[in-house]
Amino acid sequence: MRVAIVGASGAVGRELLALLEERRFPLSQLRLFASPRSAGREVAFAGGRLVVEALPESGDLGADLVFSSAGGAVSRQHAWRWVERGAVVVDNTSAWRLDPRVPLVVPEVNPAALDGHAGVIANPNCSTIIALLALAPLHRAFGLTRATVATYQAVSGAGAEGIAELRRQSAEALAAEAAPSGEPGAYDARPEKFRHPIAFNLFSHDSEVLDDGYNEEERKLALESRKILEAPELAVSATCVRVPVFRAHAEAIHAEFARPVSEAEARAVLAAAPGVRLVDDRAANTFPMPVTASGQDDVLVGRLRADASRPGAIALFVAGDQVRKGAALNAVQIAEALVARAAVA
Repeated sequence: MRVAIVGASGAVGRELLALLEERRFPLSQLRLFASPRSAGREVAFAGGRLVVEALPESGDLGADLVFSSAGGAVSRQHAWRWVERGAVVVDNTSAWRLDPRVPLVVPEVNPAALDGHAGVIANPNCSTIIALLALAPLHRAFGLTRATVATYQAVSGAGAEGIAELRRQSAEALAAEAAPSGEPGAYDARPEKFRHPIAFNLFSHDSEVLDDGYNEEERKLALESRKILEAPELAVSATCVRVPVFRAHAEAIHAEFARPVSEAEARAVLAAAPGVRLVDDRAANTFPMPVTASGQDDVLVGRLRADASRPGAIALFVAGDQVRKGAALNAVQIAEALVARAAVA
């Protein structure tokens, strides 16, 4: 089929390109689109070279399948116009995730949601995908009723600029032999992408704080989880934090169920779950870490134990590559599922 990537010059766009080649996605044509400042760049693909194009205002991308990863404003303006031109759109922005017309899909969790789509399929938020790879199989087995989640989110979630800022600040702070602590005479980190210094620091996720005190990232995790799991009454409380890690998110989760669940029961379910790999070596004190999750397709799950504060509940820790499974890989897997279900031409 004819495929287009919108936002091809960004971190997720580049990962999409690599995955299409790596997974030998069935395509007859691939076009890359980005902002005018990126137009004209050449990109290697499958032994050849592709030229990045500026996004046409006409809405005609000459594609049967569009991966959209250029930001919510672009998707809100163009996604349905691309559908009118005959494309199916896999959208990696927040623009359509909660729209009732649009399925919100993690292929290992709810592939049936793709059936009867209207042309746009939404890729969930990265923290939601990573959490649900662990929580969804537990929900199917035991009936999830409540989840408390603390996320430790990599700078890749802010795109290539976030990665560059962590790299720059870290190098400059080390060269100055002074941490960006804010104390008099300390190194000036000069934040640009983020509101606060990210090197040797962490802070509440850099999204809008709402009237109830939760920020947009925390709201996404709650509302998207309810939609994907078809559990509108699911209680979710999240605290999302940005940390100085390049590309893999980690999350501490405390989960409660309709009945008491033992550690052994939860472990058996997770050991058989698709897209999950157990990393839980108590003797070696080795559990999921961003450094080992980076570059991996699977979400790593460990620190599995009974919740000492709530009998019958389970505590666990997960880590997953934000750029890969948290964004690009999930989008490609959605496209692969569409092909397998004959839901795209």
